Amino acid sequence: MTTYNCLPDHNRTAALTEAAAVLAAGKLVVMPTDTVYGIACDAFNPAAVAALLAAKHRGPDMPVPVLVGSWAAAEELAGDLPEPAVALMKAYWPGGLSVVVPQSSTVKWNLGETSHSVMLRMPLNAVALDLLRLTGPLGVSSANITAHAPATDVTQAEQQLGESVSIYLDGGPADSGTASTIVDVTCEPPRIIREGTITAEDVARSIGTPAAVLRREKA
Repeated sequence: MTTYNCLPDHNRTAALTEAAAVLAAGKLVVMPTDTVYGIACDAFNPAAVAALLAAKHRGPDMPVPVLVGSWAAAEELAGDLPEPAVALMKAYWPGGLSVVVPQSSTVKWNLGETSHSVMLRMPLNAVALDLLRLTGPLGVSSANITAHAPATDVTQAEQQLGESVSIYLDGGPADSGTASTIVDVTCEPPRIIREGTITAEDVARSIGTPAAVLRREKA
């Protein structure tokens, strides 16, 4: 495994080029985001997705989210975006909000047991966005073994994931250290799956759904 310094006072072009090549070859990369560090793979390569799940010691019942570097990429993966998703994306992208949306029927991948939906997020992190613009959408989950604390810097990620990852991109400490908030807009009304860096009250103001309703348990 190789670790590259991607802090602002370093030239990260070579690091990102190498990371993109490694991802295209079906291997794994750890990358900084604005919330916590993520472990990334080619979302369209089933073997790479399986390797990511194995590195985290988890199964397909916890499908892999997808990070995008542009609105156009999100629209391509989701097809027709529900109105609440558009409102939330306008309010909080790029940033710490993940939205579960219906998956486009034209997208062919295997991220796990998704029920024809996909969790999308655009991170507010220069290293992450630069990499995503090189690679296109990536399957990215938090850089930790399942049930362990998410990594908030590259050292914590290395300690947990070790040689299962080919390249580690060091962008310094994660900005927030708190995981993204996840909102499922495939149901009506939308529901918060995980409350993270963005509060239920913030989400409620953006889409006009009471916070208590957003926090309801799955039916």
